[in-house]
Amino acid sequence: MRRTPTQVALVTATALTLVACGGGDDKDSQAPSAPTGLSVQAGSALSAHVMWEQAKDNVEVSGYVVYRGKDKVQDVPADKTMIDVTGLKPSTAYSFSVRAKDAAGNLSPHSEKKPVTTPAVTAEDKKAPAQPVRLRGKHSGSKGAELTWSAPGKGQGITSYDILQGGSKIHSVSGGVTTATVTGLRPGTAYSFTLQARDAADNTSPASDPVKISTPKGPGDDPDTAPISFKVGRHKNVKEGAYYLDLSWLPPKVDGEVPSYEIHLNGKLTTTLVWGNKAPVGKTTESVFAGEKPGVSYKVKIRAKLPDGKWGSFSPELTMVTGEAKS
Repeated sequence: MRRTPTQVALVTATALTLVACGGGDDKDSQAPSAPTGLSVQAGSALSAHVMWEQAKDNVEVSGYVVYRGKDKVQDVPADKTMIDVTGLKPSTAYSFSVRAKDAAGNLSPHSEKKPVTTPAVTAEDKKAPAQPVRLRGKHSGSKGAELTWSAPGKGQGITSYDILQGGSKIHSVSGGVTTATVTGLRPGTAYSFTLQARDAADNTSPASDPVKISTPKGPGDDPDTAPISFKVGRHKNVKEGAYYLDLSWLPPKVDGEVPSYEIHLNGKLTTTLVWGNKAPVGKTTESVFAGEKPGVSYKVKIRAKLPDGKWGSFSPELTMVTGEAKS
């Protein structure tokens, strides 16, 4: 099916060119250290939130592997140290562990194993918990924030709290706590956080009132959040009789995974690229439908949604004219 510039959201399979690490004849045979600080909590009767601290390697950690018992659950990029494991069963005991891996394929020992038991759930439970109240916060250094709140009252059956920034969930904590530390923020940036409570049946409360926090800016804390090496080409699909703009770029150098990008044509949003469990870490390419007429000029720019939930800076705006390019 042909994509058009009026399309607003798109979940896409994107061609990636991954950058190989290492080189020469020396083979890396040293495994990374085992991840530490593992914590596991039930997010609902059907999910668990798994978190850990970064491992170390003599070259570089390239990712993590999450296990449920002896079974592999998911591969996770190196810049991500938490996931929500879904598809679990209510009132069931599980055990999770994590291993680190490097580009040479060496796997670390397992982290310590952490047990968790999902709560029971009643099929008829469709009532969401009440709204959390009195959300407050302050910055913790230039890249973090500390949040506190009050539980909405007894009898709510809260199993977890989800922390949102810019409409994106960026953290989750147990329903038995009323504090959280958020990391991976940008120095010198204003944030607005909200909080939602979740019960065992995955019913979600209304969002709390927002709390605004600004991180301080220190020497050298001024990262460029625009995509890197942005380029635009073109091609014609002879079979369709249509022209396409061929985009390529590298992700911005920020702390964490970039979950999505916006593509703007002539100043207007035309496509949102969204990835699921694993975002691109190397060169990304995407073709955008540009109509059937030659000689049409387009101004193209893109921006990334950053790990802290904010949109980054736009790339330079480039101009491309459709023409009789080779298919």
